Amino acid sequence: MAYTDYWNPRIETLPLDELRDIQNIKLQKQMRYVYERSPFYRRKFDSMGVKPEHIRSVENLAELPFTTKEELRESQAECPPLGLHMAADLDKVVRVHSSSGTTGRPVFVGITEHDRQTWIEIVSRVWWTQGTRPTSRMMIGFSMGIFVGGLTMYDGLMNIGAMFIPIGTGASERLLDTIQAFNADILCCTPSYAIYLAEYARNKAGLDPSALGIKRIQCGAEPGGGVPGVRDRIAADWNAIVTESVGSADVSGIYAAQCDELHGNHFLAPDYVVYEIIDPDTGKVLSIEDGVKGEIVITHIDRECVPLVRYRLRDYMLVQTKPCKCGRTGHRLQCVGRTDDMLLVLGVNVFPSAVKDVVSKLRPKTTGEIQILLDKPGPKVEPPLKVRVEHGPDVQDLAAVKKEVEETIRGQLVCPNSVELVPPGTLPRYEMKAQLIKKLYE
Repeated sequence: MAYTDYWNPRIETLPLDELRDIQNIKLQKQMRYVYERSPFYRRKFDSMGVKPEHIRSVENLAELPFTTKEELRESQAECPPLGLHMAADLDKVVRVHSSSGTTGRPVFVGITEHDRQTWIEIVSRVWWTQGTRPTSRMMIGFSMGIFVGGLTMYDGLMNIGAMFIPIGTGASERLLDTIQAFNADILCCTPSYAIYLAEYARNKAGLDPSALGIKRIQCGAEPGGGVPGVRDRIAADWNAIVTESVGSADVSGIYAAQCDELHGNHFLAPDYVVYEIIDPDTGKVLSIEDGVKGEIVITHIDRECVPLVRYRLRDYMLVQTKPCKCGRTGHRLQCVGRTDDMLLVLGVNVFPSAVKDVVSKLRPKTTGEIQILLDKPGPKVEPPLKVRVEHGPDVQDLAAVKKEVEETIRGQLVCPNSVELVPPGTLPRYEMKAQLIKKLYE
């Protein structure tokens, strides 16, 4: 059966000027809503002398202060369980999720039925963009607990009509058995787990991952699926198309994804969320143009329970605005890394994911696995940057490989570094988000 290329052709191919008109109309309504319903945001508006009617366009958002994760934690501590930023009655909440809490105490996220339906629409667009169809059989390598990924993915897949097989984490043998039992053709997991599972299949289960019939791997929850060196490694291991999606519990679960052109993640929630790009150090709003890099800041324009206004996601993005061959008109976002993880070496910003990309491209001289060693808290790092790298299993001249890795990192990232080569299998593997930094000072 032939399917359309788009889940929502109107929104996904709408000219950007028409899309902006829709966004501005919805933004005005949302600003009135949060001012009337959220004590947290009414206080923020009043502190700046701003009334909802002053915010008539996305450009006017700069008149308002940012919202941070720590503020949300304080809001929920002051008024549990969902905080002063909650803008819907608690009895309208149909589900509660939580942020991962990787940088502090988790923040609860409540959704009403209206919010759940908007999430379903967004996630359906994401899955469809990544090639999921009603005939697909998807293995889910994420938890089905309070983590936003599991149930949100389930809702979207049910909306499309695809088969949902929720194996979760910590069950690699069962996952491989189930892939074969159901002839599953899509695997959804972190890029770290896709790498780990391929190694597990070969080394412990005696299986060739490339022969298991997985046609697509949809990566998320951490940078990597869109990083060429990492993506190419996963694609080779599984003989599959590898795409990436970007999401956040605070936004809508998943909100952006790659098509098969593999040139950044299409922003697929433009009628529910608007974004700005800022300089993470100064907070200055940057012009949205092709190639701009900065921290993404989001504002909901159609959210009931816990709407956010100018929320700093701490994700550092590369924006691509040139037309995509797939026909989608929206901008594309490539997550370079977390601003929390960004290191500063002799004035140069270095992301752990970028180091991993460089090292992954040197396979088979390396396995692609790295670990950055920090002697004291960042972001400033005294050169050289210390990096542990697993050499490949068949390497004979370790000194030559060490030199090549150091020179390649220095040449591509403009980062003085010192590489310590370790045998294959030395560094930890991860089923969820990989920890690429080892803090020696803790």
